[in-house]
Amino acid sequence: MDKKPLYITDTILRDAHQSQAATRMTIEDMLPALEKLDKIGYWSVECWGGATFDACMRFLNEDPWERLRTIKAHMPNTKLQMLFRGQNILGYKHYADDVVDAFVAKSIENGIDVIRIFDALNDVRNLERSVKSCKKYGGICETAISYTVSPVHNEEYFVNLAKTLESMGADVICIKDMANLLLPFDAYSLVKKLKANVKVPIHLHTHNTTGTGDMTNLMAAEAGVDIVDTALSPLANGTSQPSTEALVATLKGTERDTGLDLTALSDVATHFRGVADRLKNAGILDPKVLSVDTKALIYQVPGGMLSNMINQLKQAGKEDKYYEVLDEVPRVRKDFGYPPLVTPTSQIVGTQAVMNVISGERYKMVPKESKGLLRGEYGKLPGEVNEEVRKKAIGDSEVITCRPADLLEPELKKYVAEMKEKGIGKSEEDVLSYALFPAVAEKFFSVRDGEKNQENSVRELTVEY
Repeated sequence: MDKKPLYITDTILRDAHQSQAATRMTIEDMLPALEKLDKIGYWSVECWGGATFDACMRFLNEDPWERLRTIKAHMPNTKLQMLFRGQNILGYKHYADDVVDAFVAKSIENGIDVIRIFDALNDVRNLERSVKSCKKYGGICETAISYTVSPVHNEEYFVNLAKTLESMGADVICIKDMANLLLPFDAYSLVKKLKANVKVPIHLHTHNTTGTGDMTNLMAAEAGVDIVDTALSPLANGTSQPSTEALVATLKGTERDTGLDLTALSDVATHFRGVADRLKNAGILDPKVLSVDTKALIYQVPGGMLSNMINQLKQAGKEDKYYEVLDEVPRVRKDFGYPPLVTPTSQIVGTQAVMNVISGERYKMVPKESKGLLRGEYGKLPGEVNEEVRKKAIGDSEVITCRPADLLEPELKKYVAEMKEKGIGKSEEDVLSYALFPAVAEKFFSVRDGEKNQENSVRELTVEY
């Protein structure tokens, strides 16, 4: 097989700072570097979606839509990419199809070119609406396989999933290795099999949490992967992606030479070094996230899930139960049918493991999120569920077997009516911000637009969804 240049997606404007600095990079941090980034020659730059949308309004007093338009204005020659949680969009529950469709339409209209769409359970029914909408509005549809390791997740499972995604209309298929569990030789084998079974390009996304990310990218490149995610060095490695410059230098002069200029990359990195220093000095970027942590390989627990469990144990005064909880995680995961551990399932499984340990009795306390997962509200669980556990959690409640979103009525008109009643919002984009995060968006609008006297407020919102 003739090899070809390896394409690069840089995550510096999204996942890099989400993974290392709680998504706190501002548009002011980005602006001085945007035109230089635009000249690098990346396949795409990931700059939106994931937690950036929520964080913009909640912590940075920024309009996420305005951020996207600003980036697009300064980067007209580079494909802009976002991360999209299928029927969850950018939130933590399922939204109705009309909200999904409108959000995809507005994302593309405001500047997004590539939409990476994934579902935490790999339930393709939860991807149907967003894939159709992405194709309808002219976006590049990159569907993702949520990679994990379990008795039900093997190469055959992932290859069959990729074939299904291709038949649904995927333009690109992403191996989304959110917990850095995909080891280098496994990556080589999986990429080889995917390349032999699907025609669309294969894009690899991994992290460097366990210290294997660079090797995984290199072995995937050897196997013929088309695109990989990396991050510019100031916010690379650790819980983020492997370094862009390191991979570019490694492949220089080989059949997979990226064609990117190391000097130009170094120039842009100089700017982001200052941004990283600011985040460190503000206490937002903890150097701990930069160190290698092999616990994910042993317990299959992503870094964010680990820190969440530690906080829960601290609050309960049960920090001495840490290793008991780690041992409990795989047992809960098995009971729940082996869901991949990614938002929101990682939080659900982790919280349940903590509760099982600190209560002294397994499933004595079952949060509503665990009940929802076992009831099928999030979609079909990949493996067999422990029916005794399900009965203890949800009693005789009926398990949802249809596509969960089929049970949801259209929602947009309801949100428009609510916003008109409150006298908030100015645009269709505002309606979508409110639909996903009502309380956060309402607070943000009051700051952005100035506090209004409710009795005399002008009903500015004129959209009719």
